[in-house]
Amino acid sequence: MGKKYAPVTAKVVDTKRPTIAGADKHSGWHVLRKLAARITTPLLPDDYLHLANPLWSARELRGRIVEVRRETEDSATLVIKPGWGFSFDYQPGQYMGIGLLLDGRWRWRSYSLTSSPVTASRTVTITVKAMPEGFLSTHLVAGVEPGTIVRLAAPQGNFVLPDPAPPSILFLTAGSGITPVMSMLRTLARRDQITDIAHLHSAPTESDMMFGPELRALAADRSGYRLRVRETRTEGRLDLARLDQELPDWRDRQTWACGPEGMLNQAEKVWSSAGIGDRLHLERFAVSRAAPAGAGGTVTFARSGKTVAADAATSVMDAGEGAGVQMPFGCRMGICQSCVVDLVEGHVRDLRTGAEHDPGSRIQTCVSAASGDCVVDI
Repeated sequence: MGKKYAPVTAKVVDTKRPTIAGADKHSGWHVLRKLAARITTPLLPDDYLHLANPLWSARELRGRIVEVRRETEDSATLVIKPGWGFSFDYQPGQYMGIGLLLDGRWRWRSYSLTSSPVTASRTVTITVKAMPEGFLSTHLVAGVEPGTIVRLAAPQGNFVLPDPAPPSILFLTAGSGITPVMSMLRTLARRDQITDIAHLHSAPTESDMMFGPELRALAADRSGYRLRVRETRTEGRLDLARLDQELPDWRDRQTWACGPEGMLNQAEKVWSSAGIGDRLHLERFAVSRAAPAGAGGTVTFARSGKTVAADAATSVMDAGEGAGVQMPFGCRMGICQSCVVDLVEGHVRDLRTGAEHDPGSRIQTCVSAASGDCVVDI
């Protein structure tokens, strides 16, 4: 939840033998775990490690929520202490998957990291806005308790800030689109690289603005950071076709934009018309999905030997996880290609476009739903 997303080359996770997170950086631990596996059979080392510390796992990344800070009436920042295997060398602007056990089912969503990797703290933060249709986001903002253990997916994404940063930057954000840019700003401040940054941000009202006090303090403290907040409830939305009135030199800047789909679509047209599309970097939080069609079907997971009925709006990934199948995943948004598996029999439908895939196709399980009975190779 970078630039315009292009296909990302990613290794499909082996669901038979999951790669141990961080094994390449902690080879000694890995050897001990393999030895422990022999003397603890039939239990796995994780079964014992979990008793000592629930954040120790060789099979998955875990984390503990240590604090929940309210940002606005409908948003909150979660401070998370990652467990063994988490790498803090992520790039400002990347997102991270988080899974929470609710009603006996692991529910997943990806959120932008709002923390900076340039810090002595061994924690990370995500900032979540509760959405009316978002069961998980609502729970994370209003219901999750400090101390809760969550599953994590390694940070990824192409909407990132280079190091060193460009000499002049425009951040164009609206609503919760501020979240990946917050990681960038915090990182630039810690690297002392705030030289010439213009930031145009839109929010319905002052009270709806995430990180308002911190951003205004940054603008007061750093002359190289200029913040312009537009309260859309009284001022209306920013018309990018008239951007010259707000920032005459916008064409000369590298721009990172994140916000509602309409704003990003207009930005693409304006920057393309100006012949500087290569200077615009976009982050789109969600894929648009076609309306459900058909009646779904029975999904059979060939290697796992499990079968589950799924409706036409339930992704193959969600159906598999609900049946206890260990599904490969990455962004869970149809971007990173980490969830690709073979469709052995039957048909599935792309939830974004409505296109149907035939047997023998490679499908993304996070954005594909059964279109009749089908079999997938996992």
